Amino acid sequence: MDQLLDELRSRQLAEQVKSKARKPFDNAYRAALVTEGAAYVQGFVVYASKPYRLIEHAWLELEGAILDPNFPHLKKQAAELNYFAAQRLSVKQLKAAVEEAKEDYPDDDPLPIYGAMPYEYYGDVMLGGSDYMQAHHAAEAKCRELTRGIGERN
Repeated sequence: MDQLLDELRSRQLAEQVKSKARKPFDNAYRAALVTEGAAYVQGFVVYASKPYRLIEHAWLELEGAILDPNFPHLKKQAAELNYFAAQRLSVKQLKAAVEEAKEDYPDDDPLPIYGAMPYEYYGDVMLGGSDYMQAHHAAEAKCRELTRGIGERN
């Protein structure tokens, strides 16, 4: 199911959690804690750019819509953004994963969360499980499609 970004609620949520640029995982984490019934989602966001690049990202899903507390920092229109989910966590699962990461790796940032091993690799960078690999491939294909569109307009 393709979900649409709710621009208004995303901006309101960004303001509520005092969203910071280049902190998508922290912003989404804080937003999840104050948004009843939301799922925390990690994956990728892409938009037309040349050269293309995937942005590892986090957002919320609620009532069939995407709520992105990072939206104001992306400086794009909602219709330009394409989200590719790799992992969804309830707030309870998210809290537990963050606590476990803090205990196991106290010197590292607990976010993003990559789930259980075995991990997949793309290029020379380790990513999460196979869900991450699938989301990465889909986002990569969309990037290529969008980039071709830019080349055709120029």
